[in-house]
Amino acid sequence: MLEHHDTATIRTITFKRAPVNALNPELCETLVTAFVQAVADGCDGIVLAGGEKVFSAGLDVPHLMSLGKDRVALHAAWESFFAAARAIAECPIPVVAAITGHSPAGGCVLALCCDHRVMARGPFQIGLNETQVGIAVPEGIQRLMRRAVGRHRAEQLLMRGAMVDAETALVIGLVDELAAHGEVVAAAHAWLSSLQGLPRTPMLRTRAIARADLAEALSPQHVDLDAMLDLWEHPDAQTALKALMAKLGK
Repeated sequence: MLEHHDTATIRTITFKRAPVNALNPELCETLVTAFVQAVADGCDGIVLAGGEKVFSAGLDVPHLMSLGKDRVALHAAWESFFAAARAIAECPIPVVAAITGHSPAGGCVLALCCDHRVMARGPFQIGLNETQVGIAVPEGIQRLMRRAVGRHRAEQLLMRGAMVDAETALVIGLVDELAAHGEVVAAAHAWLSSLQGLPRTPMLRTRAIARADLAEALSPQHVDLDAMLDLWEHPDAQTALKALMAKLGK
């Protein structure tokens, strides 16, 4: 589900769950383990990359729908996703998202947890489109979006479940840099390499202070899973989710 590759002291972790790197519990748990291992191995930074067309399509909705009304299983599945997001947000070394393709919903959430986001130029989109598929966006994830694009713009994007193209994402601050499709991972490495000439302890301490709000955003008080599941079970949500399943041919 993941591929690892080291270049000097930088580790690239690449999603390899065909066809669209959907985030099921197994992938999320594997991602947490991979981040812990990268730190334990003494890496200076991590590049998180995806597929050529899709960085990650977000949570595995067919898997979630297959759980039916099993609230315990649904809670565990959602918690595995937020554990993966927290692993990135709380990582003690810098992380760059190499957004090599489309990045909707949960894929965008993981990218927002990174220090820096490099996205491929071209016909690719990124955003939190949850409301379009029947999912309400919790406060914690809304905070991640506000952090990147500002409060009012975040409200507009989140309410409509809007996806934006790469150029627009750069303009509004949703991503930090664009690169040619085949050069996204290299650009992510270059950004991490630019940090290596800095005095490391002061840089990491400054980074930790600057990113404390990420960990807070993903804390239980801002991600109320019971409230999320109440909304997941709402008829409006289930109607939209079933329409999505029909579109996917599931």
